[in-house]
Amino acid sequence: MNNIVIVDYGMANLRSVQKAFEKVGHTAVITGDPNRVAEADKVVLPGVGAFRDAIARLHEADLAAPIMAHLRSGKPFFGICLGLQLLFTTSYEDGVHHGLDYFRGEVVRFKDIPGLKVPHMGWNQLRVRRPAPPLAGLPPDSSVYFVHSFYAAPKDETIIATETDYPTPFASAVWRDNVFATQFHPEKSQSIGLKMLRRFAEWK
Repeated sequence: MNNIVIVDYGMANLRSVQKAFEKVGHTAVITGDPNRVAEADKVVLPGVGAFRDAIARLHEADLAAPIMAHLRSGKPFFGICLGLQLLFTTSYEDGVHHGLDYFRGEVVRFKDIPGLKVPHMGWNQLRVRRPAPPLAGLPPDSSVYFVHSFYAAPKDETIIATETDYPTPFASAVWRDNVFATQFHPEKSQSIGLKMLRRFAEWK
């Protein structure tokens, strides 16, 4: 049994993530049912939009508790974009907002630097620091697709799986034990992203 659940809390293009899993030969179910999330073998938490709205919706929909239980269960978890940021302690997007606090750290905005466009949008390279299971077999300096103005700054830098320069290094993916999350969008990253989703689907 390989029951992959994509969490629906109204903050992402979930169908694009589901279609990406289908392309690599795996079925993923989209659901906002806390019981389905609690029973999942693997959980995917995508997200696009504002941190404040996202964390509020997770709590309102009674999804925060089963997500936290899954994170602690040892079963594979994949956070995407806002789904990575929600794992951290605090976000400073439009105020100060508390996240799930699974990883200690802050979600901060790119600094205002002349000539630097925010949001960071488009293709950029990954530099692998720790070879998380979903990154296995990727070519060196693989490029992936980003759309974000904020990024996570982990207190424990050993959880950083990949870095990306914009213009200074930031954590573009994090990994600890069963939990892997990316600031970029694997579902929009063509063959590189599809490889990661396949590796995740096959992750024991």
